[in-house]
Amino acid sequence: MLRTAADPVRDFDAELRRLVKDLTDTMLDAPGVGLAAPQIGVGLRVFTFHVDDQLGHLINPSLELSDEQETDDEGCLSFPGLVYPTPRAFGVVAKGFNMYGEPVTLKGTGQLARCVQHETDHLDGVLFIDRLDPAQRKLAMREVREAEWWGDPVPQVKLSPHPTRGKAL
Repeated sequence: MLRTAADPVRDFDAELRRLVKDLTDTMLDAPGVGLAAPQIGVGLRVFTFHVDDQLGHLINPSLELSDEQETDDEGCLSFPGLVYPTPRAFGVVAKGFNMYGEPVTLKGTGQLARCVQHETDHLDGVLFIDRLDPAQRKLAMREVREAEWWGDPVPQVKLSPHPTRGKAL
């Protein structure tokens, strides 16, 4: 699921609102600063975020990235304990929709921009380790293979009631 591009959301209904609530609750319980639907087994273009006391979500995002770049430590709830300096655009303008289908524009720099790019990558089947240089990616993969959780049974994922067009576990 993490390597598959997610499908656009077409139905802005009660099931989608339940998905957004589930993503938000799961992210806050983790705790994390962002969570994309594919990370919980739902192949739809939805993510939530919680950065600098700003809690929100974005559906069907499209990004405009600044030319200015920065490299900062980045981790992922899908890779517990793994943190590597990852290059990203410093600023982002993200356009999409809220859970009611209303247009949303989200502008941010620093950690918010990093989070939005990271979560949108998940919607495109891209992982933060894909953004590392080859030497760092090799170290990260070694760390994954040596992690306590490597090789554990795959956790059971609660299936979303939202129509996923065959993209859910």
